[in-house]
Amino acid sequence: MHPKHRRRKIGWWVTGVGSTALVLSAALLTDFTPMGMAAQDPSSADADPATARPMEKLGRGVVAVRSSSTDVLVSWRLLGLDPEGIGFNVYRSIGNSGGYAKLNAQVLTKGTNFTDTTADLTRSNSYRVRPVVDGAEQGPSSTFELSADHAQEPVVRIPLRDGAQIKFTWVGDLDGDGEYDYIVDRQTAPRTIEAYRSDGTFLWSMDLGPNGQNVNNIEGGSSSIDTGNWDGVTVYDFDGDGKAEVAARIAGGVTFGDGTKFTEADGDHQSIAMLDGLTGAPRATAPVPDDYIADGPLAARFAVGYLDGHTPTLVSFMKNRVGKGGFNLMIGAWTFDGSKVEQKWKWLRGKQSAADGHNTRVIDVDGDGKDEVAEIGFVLNGDGTLRYSLADQGIGHGDRWYIGKMDPDRPGLQGYGVQQDNTSGLREYYYDATDGSMIWKHSAKGIVDVGRGLVGDIDPDEPGMEAWSFSGLYNAKSNKLLAKNTSLQPWPALGLWWDGDLGMELLNDGKIEKWNPASPSTARSVPRVETVWKLGARGFGSTDNPTLIGDLFGDWREEAVFTNAGNNELVILSTDQATDTRLYTLAHNPAYRNDMTVKGYMQSHQVDYYLGTGMSAPPRPDISYAGESAE
Repeated sequence: MHPKHRRRKIGWWVTGVGSTALVLSAALLTDFTPMGMAAQDPSSADADPATARPMEKLGRGVVAVRSSSTDVLVSWRLLGLDPEGIGFNVYRSIGNSGGYAKLNAQVLTKGTNFTDTTADLTRSNSYRVRPVVDGAEQGPSSTFELSADHAQEPVVRIPLRDGAQIKFTWVGDLDGDGEYDYIVDRQTAPRTIEAYRSDGTFLWSMDLGPNGQNVNNIEGGSSSIDTGNWDGVTVYDFDGDGKAEVAARIAGGVTFGDGTKFTEADGDHQSIAMLDGLTGAPRATAPVPDDYIADGPLAARFAVGYLDGHTPTLVSFMKNRVGKGGFNLMIGAWTFDGSKVEQKWKWLRGKQSAADGHNTRVIDVDGDGKDEVAEIGFVLNGDGTLRYSLADQGIGHGDRWYIGKMDPDRPGLQGYGVQQDNTSGLREYYYDATDGSMIWKHSAKGIVDVGRGLVGDIDPDEPGMEAWSFSGLYNAKSNKLLAKNTSLQPWPALGLWWDGDLGMELLNDGKIEKWNPASPSTARSVPRVETVWKLGARGFGSTDNPTLIGDLFGDWREEAVFTNAGNNELVILSTDQATDTRLYTLAHNPAYRNDMTVKGYMQSHQVDYYLGTGMSAPPRPDISYAGESAE
């Protein structure tokens, strides 16, 4: 619908936008645009189930944490396809009474969180919510129980079996109840994978076998996983039955979760396996192409996207080394229909100039509803053909890069990346992700490894997001240097939406931080919001990286998943700060959910709309729910 026809329609618009809050309010839309921002065309919310991408049918994800000595913050999901004007009532049950009392006097229509100030915290309290649509209360959500005398902490703890250190956590709805369950790796040799329900109930374990003993991060064994920037595992509902599968790159000698073993003729041949999420049993396997088998087995990095706009597809980024020199690169696309794994295409880099990095992003760069496969120096179309390479712009290998809506005023999406040992002295670059055209570059004398870079809105007085590395902190839109003294800029580690305003917080070296552009401080003294280790959480490696960042439950703010020191508990940081900002769960945003499936070198996720100070209301995602037929 053209904007001039937006009359007498009920929809969401943005009100109360400053540096601290976004409230999406139901109102009669006319051609009036509040506060100088574009009102969202409500007709764009009407997705066609026959063509929309089927995504997880999530529950409300109710969570409760003690936010003070007297208060409990209860939070829940706004879903991608919730009707406009939906409100909520919050209910609490004390102990084992079974009776639920409503806590809010008026239907809640702002942020999807509520502060309970009247709970008896010496007793256990169970919380649930009921949606309210057109004045009618709907059925209750699942419940979340906060135990008696619970610690005052922004944490959800999930028990695990005793075991070795964990590097990565994946999530997917393994049992179809609408809530995320957990898959973790164990840093044994060979690696093992374990599956748990959302409450920590153990489901199964898979042993990667003798061909996973070699965990070298450059030339590992044919079934080794989670070494360096290689994962070789991801979790998603590939066949659309409402329950997630576990995809793994395997080789001979693997013992699946149901105890069966996989055999191969030799140690170098590999296969793609789809495992039943509840049992770990193999549902189907398919051989990995042997184009490069003369140089040994292929390391793998997995991602998920919808390359035709409708079918969940496994994207396999696979490399091996040619002697002691360069690397072969093969990217493949695989589907699973419930009975067979099928390779749709493969792309071999060969002698083409197309630089890869340490992360893969599967995202719709041209807005046609179909995802592309993006690397730090090139993009493939959904059919596996090369869309563009940045080689003619001088872009080579680098460690960190991002694609997202960094400039709210520029059409399409933008990309930002940093360089490692670029012979021209190129440090970082910012470009149009649709066609690869360069917007700006920063170069200097000498050849250096920039190492880290990050994007996010951390300065509310500058339009759009900031992009920064060790070479400087810039506003991406204007290319304006914001911190002339590089010691007075935050460390470009990881971003995290946590405190409820529209700016991004930082997750750096075991701390959640909030950089203050009005009073900048050195990288090691950025104001601290939370200290991870004080909550008993431990990250992986020397930088205390989480095992996962994602919007796992509660409202749109993100969770960061760590382990405890004993590796028998997931310590999931979940915000304890209330907000009036109302956004649908990030897990129903196509770009963000795709990105949650990728590991590589841990990097922050991006949505496909601008999320930051001064944002407009995002359009409803063009999705349907897996397992539901069109009416």
